[in-house]
Amino acid sequence: MAAAAASTGNGSPPVGLLVLMVLALAAGWFANAVRPPPPTPCGEPGGPPVTAPRVRMRDGRFLAYAESGVSRDGARFKVVYSHGFSGSRMDSPRASQALLEELGVYMVAFDRAGYGESDPDPRRSLESAALDIQDLGDALDLGDKFHLICSSLGCHAGWASVKYIPHRLAGVAMMAPVINYRWSGLPRGLARQLYRRQPLGDQWSLRVAYYAPWLLHWWMSQPWLPTSTVVSGSGSFPNALDEKNRLMALSTGMFQKRAQAATQQGVQESFYRDMAVMFGRWPEFEPTDLGEAPPFPVHLFQGDEDGVVPVQLQRHICRRLGWVGYHELAGVGHFLSAVPGLGDRIIGTLLPGPAGNSSTAAGSVCAY
Repeated sequence: MAAAAASTGNGSPPVGLLVLMVLALAAGWFANAVRPPPPTPCGEPGGPPVTAPRVRMRDGRFLAYAESGVSRDGARFKVVYSHGFSGSRMDSPRASQALLEELGVYMVAFDRAGYGESDPDPRRSLESAALDIQDLGDALDLGDKFHLICSSLGCHAGWASVKYIPHRLAGVAMMAPVINYRWSGLPRGLARQLYRRQPLGDQWSLRVAYYAPWLLHWWMSQPWLPTSTVVSGSGSFPNALDEKNRLMALSTGMFQKRAQAATQQGVQESFYRDMAVMFGRWPEFEPTDLGEAPPFPVHLFQGDEDGVVPVQLQRHICRRLGWVGYHELAGVGHFLSAVPGLGDRIIGTLLPGPAGNSSTAAGSVCAY
């Protein structure tokens, strides 16, 4: 009787056991499928070579950097630059060398963790992004305080620096900072409406980054699933200059070359960790939680034709904070470093001129 109950009567395993076996095999396959490949760190066997100068972080990782402007020793101002999504240490606000020399500006840009030749950080977070900037400043002896300029998605490090290392900052400028549509400080109806205006692939990519960041690598590698147009470069931009530069970068192969350089240690450690940090949960704080004004100026530059960051939400954030110098740029898109002369305006706004006054390149502020 017991033997008969344990089988189908003909010596075959019970149906229930077969179902459990199939489910276990499927679960094992899926677990292997969604597990990202291990990174290939620079300088290690099988990894890319190290070609850039690097400094050691608090946890033993190395950060690659590139210098521009005047010499570090003779500089009047020292500025750290945090690049955007798919960027590198070779990026900058593109201020003129003449202005950098006039003001005495030393600038250092760095590959953020996992990008380019900077070691991956499997524990990357908002706080670690700020601490990397502090460690870079210490390693290069930038002094007690330095200025910070951030671009696009790299501005999460700017907000985090205001939160975690305000004692090290003399001023901050953010260039079209990317927003998280699920920040609780945003007006829900407006944020939902603008979120749904995005291409379907971008909506789904941000949804996965928020609810299941461990699934991002698998999701983004499936050609039959809706994935990010920003990663693929397939999404068009409403601003004419942005769209012209997108098409040029694709036709010349520059888009692919930049992506290859940024992700040479693994797309998981660069692009997808970026997306998980920026578009995932912000448990410690959100920008609108920062409250009191920091003891240094904060400027935010935003184009009103930005196809990546809705200008309406940026206005709301600056209006809520009150202490951000908000510069809305008419007829300008998302990629601010490509706008002729804007790099000089950003530097001139952030830094006082030789006589102690703001540079004439500063322009006007639309404050809320």
